[in-house]
Amino acid sequence: QTHQWPPAAAKCIDPQIRNYQTDMIDIFDDMISNRNYTWKLTDILPEVLVAGQNAGILTEEGAALMDTSGALQAGIKLCPPEGDAGTGMVATDSIREKTGNISAGTSAFAMVVLEKDLTQVYDNLDIVTTPAGKLVAMAHSNNCSTEINTWVGLFDECLRAFGVTCDKGDIYRVLFEKAATGDADCGGMMSYCFHSGEHGVGLTEGCPMFIHPADSLFDLANFMRVQIYTAFGAMKLGMDTLMKQENVQIERILGHGEIFKTKGVAQEILAAALGVPVAIMETAGEGGAWGIALLAAYLEECEKGIYIEHTTAANYAAYLNYCERFGKTSDCLITMCGHGLKSDH
Repeated sequence: QTHQWPPAAAKCIDPQIRNYQTDMIDIFDDMISNRNYTWKLTDILPEVLVAGQNAGILTEEGAALMDTSGALQAGIKLCPPEGDAGTGMVATDSIREKTGNISAGTSAFAMVVLEKDLTQVYDNLDIVTTPAGKLVAMAHSNNCSTEINTWVGLFDECLRAFGVTCDKGDIYRVLFEKAATGDADCGGMMSYCFHSGEHGVGLTEGCPMFIHPADSLFDLANFMRVQIYTAFGAMKLGMDTLMKQENVQIERILGHGEIFKTKGVAQEILAAALGVPVAIMETAGEGGAWGIALLAAYLEECEKGIYIEHTTAANYAAYLNYCERFGKTSDCLITMCGHGLKSDH
């Protein structure tokens, strides 16, 4: 059988109902209808949950499976989302339309919250959602800082051969600060950081390369600068598709991950690559761990009966001012319900 998939075929979640796309579910069920299975697709798919909903607790068996020492305790609450994408969005407060974040480590991905569906499917873009169910375009690359880590390891070995012991963090910091002084064109050098396959450029397996023509300005500053350039290269191709072919508008990007720990260096290079302001939070090095901590705290509040809809600092301050003018009252708890509370506005 042949079927015409929806235009945004990569979108499996409907943001309006915060659940699976019903038309895609129907197409799949129709395609297997002649197999006489006893189940439908929705019978075997996991339940969709959004931030603030309880996804269960860690069992004794699960705790023992993950930590044989017994230090990990059972009973820990599980909160959606469970993946790096959602936690990265929360860690950088990038859950509103036209905002985005970039998580960069051994791999890298950029995520931008969309105002509307993409017009077609792209090989170098995936569709995910915010923890609240809004559509997000993701440009992912399998390779990012692995090549940098490899060279830092070589420099560390060289120093030790001379009897010099340096903290690895200091080596990264000094080399990154050196990269900031390099030429904009990296002295004519070229690097490919592909330790593994990279779908965005058609590579099925990795083969990292460093190339310096005979007339290149081969010094440490340019060498390190080109390593940072290539770390964002494959991801930029996906972002180019998003911004140039789909004309997606981005107001700001927040970066997090180990590569941003040396202030200003990778941040400046990434902003130049994307043509979008890039901000770095103080928690940049914490990455998704900070995001999942916030989501866990949010779950706790929701279980107390407090539903926290996203707002802006300006709206919050204005409403507090209104309350001051309206008059103070004794502490009390007011329960609220109604469709208006679920509005994005």
